[in-house]
Amino acid sequence: MDALERLKNENIDLGKPPDWQDFIGILALLVINSTISFIEENNAGNAAAALMAGLAPKTKVLRDGKWTEEEAAILVPGDIISIKLGDIVPADARLLDGDPLKIDQSALTGESLPVSKNPGDEVFSGSTVKQGELEAVVIATGVHTFFGKAAHLVDSTNQEGHFQKVLTAIGNFCICSIAVGMVVEVIIMYPIQHRPYRNGIDNLLVLLIGGIPIAMPTVLSVTMAIGSHRLSQQGAITKRMTAIEEMAGMDVLCSDKTGTLTLNKLTVDKSLIEVFGKNADKDTVILLGARASRVENQDAIDACIVGMLGDPREARDGIKEIIELCRLREDVKKKVHAIIGKFADRGLRSLAVAQQEVPEKTKESSGGPWQFVGLLPLFDPPRHDSAETIKRALHLGVNVKMITGDQLAIGKETARRLGMGSNMYPSSSLLGDHKDESVAAIPVEELIEQADGFAGVFPEHKYEIVKILQERKHICGMTGDGVNDAPALKKADIGIAVADATDAARGASDIVLTEPGLSVIVSAVLTSRSIFQRMKNYTIYAVSITIRIVFGFLLIALIWKFDFSPFMVLIIAILNDGTIMTISKDRVKPSPLPDSWKLEEIFVTGVVLGTYLALMTVVFFWAAHGSDFFTEKFGVRSIRLNPDELTAAVYLQVSIVSQALIFVTRSRSWSYFERPGFLLITAFIVAQLIATVIAVYANWGFARMKGIGWGWAGVIWIYSIIFYIPLDILKFAIRYYLSGRAWNNITENRTAFTSKKDYGKEEREAQWAIAQRTLHGLDPPQNEHTFSERTNYRELSEIAEQARKRAEVARLRELHTLKGHVESVVKLKGLDIDTIQQHYTV
Repeated sequence: MDALERLKNENIDLGKPPDWQDFIGILALLVINSTISFIEENNAGNAAAALMAGLAPKTKVLRDGKWTEEEAAILVPGDIISIKLGDIVPADARLLDGDPLKIDQSALTGESLPVSKNPGDEVFSGSTVKQGELEAVVIATGVHTFFGKAAHLVDSTNQEGHFQKVLTAIGNFCICSIAVGMVVEVIIMYPIQHRPYRNGIDNLLVLLIGGIPIAMPTVLSVTMAIGSHRLSQQGAITKRMTAIEEMAGMDVLCSDKTGTLTLNKLTVDKSLIEVFGKNADKDTVILLGARASRVENQDAIDACIVGMLGDPREARDGIKEIIELCRLREDVKKKVHAIIGKFADRGLRSLAVAQQEVPEKTKESSGGPWQFVGLLPLFDPPRHDSAETIKRALHLGVNVKMITGDQLAIGKETARRLGMGSNMYPSSSLLGDHKDESVAAIPVEELIEQADGFAGVFPEHKYEIVKILQERKHICGMTGDGVNDAPALKKADIGIAVADATDAARGASDIVLTEPGLSVIVSAVLTSRSIFQRMKNYTIYAVSITIRIVFGFLLIALIWKFDFSPFMVLIIAILNDGTIMTISKDRVKPSPLPDSWKLEEIFVTGVVLGTYLALMTVVFFWAAHGSDFFTEKFGVRSIRLNPDELTAAVYLQVSIVSQALIFVTRSRSWSYFERPGFLLITAFIVAQLIATVIAVYANWGFARMKGIGWGWAGVIWIYSIIFYIPLDILKFAIRYYLSGRAWNNITENRTAFTSKKDYGKEEREAQWAIAQRTLHGLDPPQNEHTFSERTNYRELSEIAEQARKRAEVARLRELHTLKGHVESVVKLKGLDIDTIQQHYTV
């Protein structure tokens, strides 16, 4: 009974009315965050949807007896559609009466040759009409089509992104920190200090309201939504927003050759044209070859013009046929084969051109003898910006690997023109059942990681390449355009559907390009790194604020038994969130290397900076409450015995430094010299003006707060500015500590922290990217710094072993190249084997 009576006396204020102001404030905070998040994500989604709608396929459909052009998405079984040359079949359909069609089903089956489809046959969604025009009746749409079933299987897989893992880890850290603080408060306040029940609840609310990063989901989603909109303006539509974070960490990009690195248009290399005809030059060879060309699906006018191209007859055909037609001498044949071999060695196709004089000027006459005019070297030229873009990618730490279905020689020639390196392999020799003997002794994973590209690639090879690169801890991007590319696009960390890709490829991808070329991807990488930098800056800030609120108010509540108002913490949270929202448009410098979530850096930095800020607040409270320091030094009146004015003073000090912390976390160097974005600095000034006015004039009895006047406000600003300066020094010290150099004098470990749950690739990615840049001649090797720091025997052994493996790979690669060249050149040229070996030895 005595215990119950004492509990009743201590908690006599249990029945005081609830704090409606706190309830309304918390509700307003949640509504504001949710509304801003919804608006920004909706705007970004609408922008992406509008762009995707522009890419939606259209078709001619018979409705109400009239032919109209409609979106393919509205088709239903039974509709009559019209398909012609160049159209993509919008749905599975059965052909009606008419002439046969030529259909390209490579996007579905991988078969490059068109197939003939007769009336009554089925044509599948996603295939392309190569010849003819016909009507058809729709028999299946959407996921019920052959195309849709494959896409649906791909979509059924679900991969948890790095972003979700990191967000969960950061949220758990903050919640655990708050929980620990609350448990400590409960244990000390009630059993030990016998604090009133309601006051204790208020102190717990302070930790909950101020510690939980309520704005984190909103800030991060708004940042990604705004970034997604910016990417769409650059020609990259983001289907999955978290792909932005993964693209920022991408260190390997497997890019299609045709259409992405090259123009996908065969071109004649005029500088290499070989002329054989008398009184002919390179322009003559090109002209005669053009006049001999025939246009498929020509109409009557085309046939007339092509058929009456002047007196001579021109022929453009295979090499063997032209040689037989012209009846060349043996020495000329040998020269022609030598040139063809030279072109083949460089990956160039050869086209022979011949002409015949027809004095009678009629097609029926036999004409004179055929004359061999020349050889045209054909190749798919690189895009004008591809070489520079690849160089930029390497500078950014992204290694571009060429993926091509063409022969190895063609891939190497394209790589030579682009400056990508010649370390290329046919995919069948690496991933097939019969691995090439010259590379059998080297692990496939190592070969794929070090290769500059792969030739003769099929869709199943793409999937295996991505899988192996991911097993080697790389963040891998993959480009694709066909249905068979969908599994590889889905498997990759960042699946990129190139311009004019099929719907299945777009459905499996994370990013859809609306413009051709590699430059769009590199621009998207830079933008993604800027977006990622903003998110990373905020997460460090959020962890720091959680620690400073929990630790600071915990010490004040337990040491001095001071009950801070939950409503004032709510005001701090609202003003902070309003300011932090603008970080989504802050000025940041993208990282020069692939970026990643370094959780140890986020947590250590947050704990150290948060603890420092908490101690600043504790020292300030002691000076204002437990001494006359400010009164003696600055001449302001004492507020030691006035809890309401102490609340106002603590509120202003916490508000100023908490918001100013964002300038420290957002900068890589001194925060005074890195200019923030206009919106961020404006929001900070406005928020602090409001906070200062509240601290000076507010007289809120429900919040237990009374204004302190401009004198105290000035003192608090001076105190905050003085103790803000060491924050940058602390930031540099943390980075130095985490880099490992601080430990080299104590241990021989290279890093101070190791993480078993490594969501990023951290230092390993940076080292690998630097090695790639050095390999391609972009950075000179830093030999003079190789052993500048203490290096133990194990590290030296690893360096030597890696060098030995690289030398073995290079040696076997040269032997493989020599073997292939010897076989092909001897066959084509009939040269002596010793001569060939001597040439390659030199």
